[in-house]
Amino acid sequence: MRFNIMSAVIAAGLLGSLCLFGGNAAAAEKFTDLQHALWAKDSIEYLSNRGTVAGYGGGRFNPDGAVTRAQAVAFMAREQYPLGIPEAGADAVHYKDVPPSHPFYKEIAAAAAKGLVGGYADGSFRPDAPITRAETAAFLTRAYALEAGKQDKQLSDVTNSWAADPIRLMSSNGLIGGYSDGTYRPNRTVTRAEFSVFLTRVIRFEREEAIEAKDWDKLLSYMTLNEQVGQMLMPDIRMWNGKPTTTVHDGLKAIIHEQAPGGFIVFDKNIVSAKQLATLTDGLQEEERKAGDIPLFLGVDQEGGVIQRIPGGTNLPGQMALGATGDEGLAEQAGKLTGEELKALGLQLNFAPDLDVNSNPDNPIIGKRSFGSDSDLVSRLGVATMKGLKESGVIAAVKHFPGHGDTTVDSHLGLPVLMHDRARLDAVELRPFKAAIASGVDMIMTAHIAFPAVDDTHVTSLKDGSSVPIPATMSRKVLTGLLREELGFKGVIISDAFTMKGIAEHFGEEQAVVRAVNAGVEIILMPKEPAVAQRALVTAVQNGTVPLDNIHESVKRILELKNKYGLFSQGESLSAKLASLSKIIGSDDHRKVEKTIAERAVTLLAGRDGQHPDQIRQGDRVAIVSADVEQAKQLENQLKQAGASLALKTNVIELKPGMASAAISAINEADYVIATSYQFRNTASQFNWSDTQALVEGLNKLDKRYVLLSLGNPYEMLYVNNVKSSIAVYGKELPNTAAAVRALVGQLAPQGVLPVAALATP
Repeated sequence: MRFNIMSAVIAAGLLGSLCLFGGNAAAAEKFTDLQHALWAKDSIEYLSNRGTVAGYGGGRFNPDGAVTRAQAVAFMAREQYPLGIPEAGADAVHYKDVPPSHPFYKEIAAAAAKGLVGGYADGSFRPDAPITRAETAAFLTRAYALEAGKQDKQLSDVTNSWAADPIRLMSSNGLIGGYSDGTYRPNRTVTRAEFSVFLTRVIRFEREEAIEAKDWDKLLSYMTLNEQVGQMLMPDIRMWNGKPTTTVHDGLKAIIHEQAPGGFIVFDKNIVSAKQLATLTDGLQEEERKAGDIPLFLGVDQEGGVIQRIPGGTNLPGQMALGATGDEGLAEQAGKLTGEELKALGLQLNFAPDLDVNSNPDNPIIGKRSFGSDSDLVSRLGVATMKGLKESGVIAAVKHFPGHGDTTVDSHLGLPVLMHDRARLDAVELRPFKAAIASGVDMIMTAHIAFPAVDDTHVTSLKDGSSVPIPATMSRKVLTGLLREELGFKGVIISDAFTMKGIAEHFGEEQAVVRAVNAGVEIILMPKEPAVAQRALVTAVQNGTVPLDNIHESVKRILELKNKYGLFSQGESLSAKLASLSKIIGSDDHRKVEKTIAERAVTLLAGRDGQHPDQIRQGDRVAIVSADVEQAKQLENQLKQAGASLALKTNVIELKPGMASAAISAINEADYVIATSYQFRNTASQFNWSDTQALVEGLNKLDKRYVLLSLGNPYEMLYVNNVKSSIAVYGKELPNTAAAVRALVGQLAPQGVLPVAALATP
């Protein structure tokens, strides 16, 4: 049962403090005099990071000095007031020994105003009197209203103490210990180091109890404002001191301990191998456990195909390849195996699948990252992929709401504006997101795209002073009005990267994060300066620009999602994780699915018989013409393996810009030509198709057997005429090109259906 010691507190002239929230978001102070108090170093630094304890300047904490009543009030007041301790008037305190000039006048006044401090009968407060171990126990049990625990430690000198009950209560929860002779020594004064340890133990204990009970409101009450805002930030960790981050270095440790981020996003620069990545993610979570008790979201972009992060793993042929299969079962398998490999690497959040409907061939950033141009196809396969990820215990963060598929501007480079009316948005762009919400999606990523049909607000650009439309990431009408209220999304809203120019060029970081959070964003992905973003949000809450209730609602949603996916549970040891990697990453079963998708995706774009591309025959001399020599060599190697029985002779010809005639001259002796085409991350209509057209015309004139092999966005037939033989495989990665080669040597027939409406399959 709960224990109330109010009468004991009043009788002893002590103070109490009901801890409502965590302390202020003060910058952590670095102390240099803890060499002889290493036993308390972690606790002192923990409270310093919370903004609870402070030193005397010059790096001095004075750990062996006595903690006074005034200091104790200050420590607890900082824990109590998340928006900053209010200023006090000259008559706010009535203790004769606490004048307005007292350094802790404001803190004592704040506690007195709430009736949480008590003075002595003579009207004094005795602010400079040291607190004893008995008073500390009484102080903390009043402040935190602890329940009796199950530990039974007998302390020989406690029975007759006025604070016997609070001492026993603390002891029953393992929060205080005695000396080797079995005494507690209740009348002994407490040092600043000891008080820090006592206070830290209680805070951590209460937080652990809240986590155990899944009481997120209680946990929130013990989180500082800085910590709450930190949960809403997810920085990238690509570089530190000019070098790629591949281990847990001092810079990362400082970020984790001082900024308390909610998670990190991992990129190629952070990855060397599967074992290294698993070691890095394990180390990040271990460092977080030292700093606090809320695990990190560790996320990654693993869409498959051109967007891949798994080292040596099953990266899959990509979403448009899946679109060409039209198979929901394969999409679910793709999601599941991707999740299994990510989870084995210590990554629990995947920024995928991409639910953009790529209806515009000129889209410079989505293209083959989409399942296709049909909203129903994107909906079906997107939901299936999401389901597979969830089955493996990995969070799917679908993107980019409300839809990035019909843009001609890359939001990494500028601010796209989509001018469609609401009826069109409902029919196309929003349809996959509605399907995902109906299927229980847990996280949605916003797009840095303006949608005037939903929100026609304009703001002044910091780039050039022009009037620019508000992007979805900063639009309350889009994120709260449309996504939350109208579409009924209950999960976590995460932004796209804040380093992208669609945001970075027009809005300063501080203004941008405040606008985004007020719009409804709950996790800011990749703030350019995380510490600046954090300070901006803390200040905005403190001055009322961002309501504290909104922060609580968002952080609670984040905590619930972390719990839903088991992040609070103790996982396997690092050695066990490393031992299992080879059985999961790139396993035979996973590779079979990868191979099946790639082969089922092969799509005929043009064929002389309407069913097959030109075939490679026994003894053919095969020329591979490509602007990318390394890509051509990859195809050459795969051709030698797949066509080993055909006794082929191969050579590689580089297609240099404007030099198609030279390539045509070099293929005179060839019996068969593989001409590769790759268009991605640029506008299709502005791509240099003239070399491809000249090459095709030369091949037709020479009456060669050939294939125009589409390895990127499959829009060749819009811009290249008179193609006699062509297939699309939707990627230049190994599984895609291996499937292409098998189709060319007659080992499989093209089964894919072109998933974009710009062309019709023959």
